Amino acid sequence: MGDALQRLRDWNAEIAIVLGSGLTAVVHDPVESIAYSEFSELPKPRVAGHAGKFSLCEISETRVIFAQGRVHLYEGYSAGQVTANVRKLAHAGIKKLVVTNAAGALNQKFKPGDWMMINDHLNLTGTSPLIGCPKFLDLGNAYSPRLQKHFGDAAHKVGVFLHQGVYAAVIGPQYETAAEARILQNLGADAVGMSTVLEVIQARALEMEVAGFSCVANLATGLSSTVLSHAEVLETSHKAAKDFFRILGKALPNL
Repeated sequence: MGDALQRLRDWNAEIAIVLGSGLTAVVHDPVESIAYSEFSELPKPRVAGHAGKFSLCEISETRVIFAQGRVHLYEGYSAGQVTANVRKLAHAGIKKLVVTNAAGALNQKFKPGDWMMINDHLNLTGTSPLIGCPKFLDLGNAYSPRLQKHFGDAAHKVGVFLHQGVYAAVIGPQYETAAEARILQNLGADAVGMSTVLEVIQARALEMEVAGFSCVANLATGLSSTVLSHAEVLETSHKAAKDFFRILGKALPNL
């Protein structure tokens, strides 16, 4: 719907933040919210913890658009549908995209509630939003070194420790087996999840500057005796959201 897109554009934000499972608590006092359902081409999230709306907010006098929730390949959507939110944000004038997710820790130094700044990724989903498009894309700096420095400095100033590492994206919805977790560790992954990398690929194809963050929601299979559950993911992410909000408050004015 043209009117909904114009409302996004009229907010005049250059920064958008995609929120993963349970991270809705990062959003404070939105000026306006626009449901994904107002855009005919945007699929609606069906997973708990994904609200399905754009929220227009101001943080530290910086206008941002929060994409509250995303859809996933495991819901039956295509790579193109999964990344429709990124294209919509680009049409709304967004130049910098911050992607977040809730992930399982493969690095044994991580613990639930920690945050990891993504400095590289493994796309193990078997697909890409660029399929059918004859555009080759260099992902050498998929995650902007400039943005990483700003976020790293901001986290240090507000006293939140940020791990750095590689995020592996798999299809899901099943969690990894212990054997799969060992394979991912051997491939160099520090965290594993079921989202984010396709959005990053799409954003870089649209020449957006990208930063990425994983909230460590649990330890991967084989690293803990706890049975993995989505309820645990949501609870841990909700508690960690306040730390990420503090980082944003310090970082956004300098981006």
